[in-house]
Amino acid sequence: MNILELIRSPWEWYVAGPMIALVMFLMLYFGKTFGFSTNLRTICSMAGAGKVADFFVWDWKAQKWNLTFVLGAILGGFVAHQWLMNSEEIELSAGAVKSLQELGFSNVGAQYLPSEIFGTAALSSPKGVFILLIGGILVGFGTRYAGGCTSGHSISGISNLQIPSIIATIGFFIGGLLMTYFGLPLIF
Repeated sequence: MNILELIRSPWEWYVAGPMIALVMFLMLYFGKTFGFSTNLRTICSMAGAGKVADFFVWDWKAQKWNLTFVLGAILGGFVAHQWLMNSEEIELSAGAVKSLQELGFSNVGAQYLPSEIFGTAALSSPKGVFILLIGGILVGFGTRYAGGCTSGHSISGISNLQIPSIIATIGFFIGGLLMTYFGLPLIF
C-alpha cells in the first residue's frame, strides 16, 4: 500500500481517537477550549455586530487563534475533496440503502453528500431552500441555547468532565435519532 492509498483510506479508531485526545490535551495545557460555533461569534464581533447586540461585545482578539482552525477546516476539506477522496462506494447496510431509496434518494452510497439535498437543483427549489433555511435556524438556535456546538460539548466539554456538556451531548443524540426516524420521512 503506497502513502496515497493509506491517506485515502479511513483511519482506524485507534489512530484517530488518540490524535483527538492529544489535541485536547494540548488545548487544555495551553488553556484553550475547542468549539467551532465560537468562531461565528468571533467573526460577527470583528464585523461590528456588538453595535447591534450585546452578545457580540467581547474580546474577540483573544479568539483569533480559533480562526486559524476555521481556515484549516476549509482548506483541509478542499484538499480532501480534490485529492484524497476515495472513489469506492460508501459501505452501507442493505436496510439503510432500502430506507434511503424509499425516501427518494438515488445513487445511495455513491456519494457522501446526496444531490437531493446539496445539489444545485435542490438549492434552486423552494423545498430545498426551505430545508436549508429551517435547518440553519434550528442549528443556530440550538447552538446558542446549548451554549456551544456538538464538537465543543462532545469533545471539549466531556473531556473536561463538564456535566452540562454530557447532558447536551445526550440531547444531540436524542435529537438526531428523532429527526432520523420521524423528521426525515415527513420531509422527503
